[in-house]
Amino acid sequence: MSQVKFGTDGWRAVISEDFTFANVERVAQATADFWNANPVAGTEKKAVVGYDRRFLSDQFAARTAEILTGNGFQVTLTSVPTPTPAVSFLVKQQRAIGGVMITASHNPPIFNGFKLKAYYGGSAEPAMCQAVEKLLDKNPVRAVSLAASVKTKQVAIRDIRPAHYAAVKKLVDFKLIARSKLRFAHEALFGVGAGCFDALLAGTSCRVTTLNAAHDPNFGGINPEPIEKNYAASAAFLKRRPHDVCLVTDGDADRVGAMDGRGRALSTHQLICLLLHHFVINRRATGRVVKALTTTSMLDKMCAEFGLPLVETGVGFKYVCAEMIRGGVLLGAEESGGIGFPGHIPERDGILAGLMLLELLATELCSINELIARLEKKFGPHRYARADSHFPLEKRATLMEFCKKNPPAKLLRSPLADVKSYDGVKFIAQDGSWLMLRGSGTEPILRIYAEAKSDAEAEKLVRLGVRLTTQV
Repeated sequence: MSQVKFGTDGWRAVISEDFTFANVERVAQATADFWNANPVAGTEKKAVVGYDRRFLSDQFAARTAEILTGNGFQVTLTSVPTPTPAVSFLVKQQRAIGGVMITASHNPPIFNGFKLKAYYGGSAEPAMCQAVEKLLDKNPVRAVSLAASVKTKQVAIRDIRPAHYAAVKKLVDFKLIARSKLRFAHEALFGVGAGCFDALLAGTSCRVTTLNAAHDPNFGGINPEPIEKNYAASAAFLKRRPHDVCLVTDGDADRVGAMDGRGRALSTHQLICLLLHHFVINRRATGRVVKALTTTSMLDKMCAEFGLPLVETGVGFKYVCAEMIRGGVLLGAEESGGIGFPGHIPERDGILAGLMLLELLATELCSINELIARLEKKFGPHRYARADSHFPLEKRATLMEFCKKNPPAKLLRSPLADVKSYDGVKFIAQDGSWLMLRGSGTEPILRIYAEAKSDAEAEKLVRLGVRLTTQV
């Protein structure tokens, strides 16, 4: 049997190579064994299983439900492809022991994945994932057919999205959004977010244009990730038919991206900073801000200005989630567009993030570009760049060690101020620009991240990062 290894957010593998029914059965059985061996006070023996639009996702989810019921769990199985945050929300609402989301999120179409959700409605902690790995093949797979489980009411098959919609509407000033007359587009990237904003804003003054909403397991030939290279078709549409803004959700709708109304890509870093501004200035909120270490340093400057504590974590929302569970978090965010909000679940939620951005626009009554310009006038320009390259897994540890021991003396023209190496290696210059190299937790890919005062300088830092990869 092939090895199953949990990465940054769940186990992901290529469909029919390692992501097979046999391996999904092994992981589902190990998950059931873990939950049975580690009951949580205040929870019930229930689980929620959801799935995205990828090839065979519905069938992988159905088989997972059969195994969980075979191990004594009462299961809610989604009836349609569903956003990951809707699964997490129902786990918490039902006081379930946990949940499973069959998705590979933003990965290429040939991948699928198995995301574990814990009882608190967020990503499973690394210790739980490791414990599940250790339980693989400890017990034979036990399952009850879906038809039999439905008949005995051990499995309920239903659309869980309306419960999630009701919850997120309570977290924003929905009446303000409803009367705002915003005309916005939603780039669904062929993912499960398609139709969500249409349903949420039906009957309001807002006009929603959903782009790339078709159910296409090949995602139109792109990876369903909210980054500029995947926006070409929708950007061309927006140039012809301008809107106020265009929201973007990834394959499983737990992350957010955006374009301005004419198709110019906005970075996830800009969106995170806009939302922090909104929470502090317009909502008069306070609390700790949590960011993954690949996230813009503008957040550091904003927290210093507003007198907010800032916590930096490793890459992966599970680390942000752990801080949110501790409480007192105003905003939790990561570079990839995952944003968590207080009063909700300790989970990234692309649908809620989109609504929050609409609330910001409805409150400020100006363009998103004007809002970004104001932030940059106050805190300075911050330009971000990233490159992903295939890099031999067997050389990754050697490269990280080389980078730690041989840091560049300066980045661009600024002397090096700090090196952080608790998750990849990050070089930080005295002027605030930075360069980071880190292996993906879900793919055999090396990611190179950089931030500087201009696009040209950020790209120059990325090229420096590429050169570093040739040193081993």
